[in-house]
Amino acid sequence: MMARIREFFQQQGVMEVETPICSRHATTDPSIHSLVTCYTGPGAPDGVPLYLHTSPEFPMKRLLAAGSGSIYQLCKVFRDGESGRLHNPEFTLLEWYRPGFDHHRLMEEVEQLVQRVLPEPGPVRRISYRTLFEQLLGVDPHRATAGQLRQLALQKGVPGIEQLDLPHRDAWLDLLMTHCIEPAMGAGLCFVYDYPASQAALARVRPDDPPVAERFELYIDGVEVANGFHELADAAEQRRRFEQDLQARSNANLPLPPMDEWLLEALARGLPDCAGVALGVDRLFMRSIGADHIDRVIAFPLERA
Repeated sequence: MMARIREFFQQQGVMEVETPICSRHATTDPSIHSLVTCYTGPGAPDGVPLYLHTSPEFPMKRLLAAGSGSIYQLCKVFRDGESGRLHNPEFTLLEWYRPGFDHHRLMEEVEQLVQRVLPEPGPVRRISYRTLFEQLLGVDPHRATAGQLRQLALQKGVPGIEQLDLPHRDAWLDLLMTHCIEPAMGAGLCFVYDYPASQAALARVRPDDPPVAERFELYIDGVEVANGFHELADAAEQRRRFEQDLQARSNANLPLPPMDEWLLEALARGLPDCAGVALGVDRLFMRSIGADHIDRVIAFPLERA
């Protein structure tokens, strides 16, 4: 599968790159937790924390801002607190960026790649986040209140919902997505696009009524496999989102990693208009061989590492 992925990008004229695994900075996303090590030696006699990357996104964007053109990377990434049927703390990520693409054009390329590497990918459909919620749950996800979403979860019989006290509206949307929508997606590829602006992460926000984030996710047989953005290029807005993330982390008593000032500097210099996507290779491999647990596609999962 790795050979077929590399062959695909070679044919598309996309350059393979490598970026550091260890960084002085880390993601501020409150839902993603970094593993940390410590370097002690020349330049840092007292030791300096280094974060194992959860995604190569930030340094790859620095390459884009420096004029690299289209790039991709196949690498190991690391996330603390994630282990189970679909998660291993160390896993393989494919990430690529295409200057001149928006999220719709990138969805087309993701579909081409998946069809190249999966023997029988099944039917393909694209649907907006709003239409998906309206069709399967009868609710507008952009306008429903947290109370309405909680009531809907109660009606759908989500286990343990009576005692659940989620902090905000997006947490209820995520719960409905994982417990009610993903199991009903059916077989094949399902691209979901245009997420609520509050879930923009590193995506641009389009000023519709209501505004939507130009972001997509790919599900295969109801399992999330890829997450893509029409990339935000506004350094001031990116700094505001980082600060908002850190405030959410502080409120939840989570560690406060340093935001990536080098990324913000690169955005200020000028990131080309581009779209990018991260795709979980292990999950794609699981689908390829019909595996029901990620341990079946990793030679040395955590228990044997």
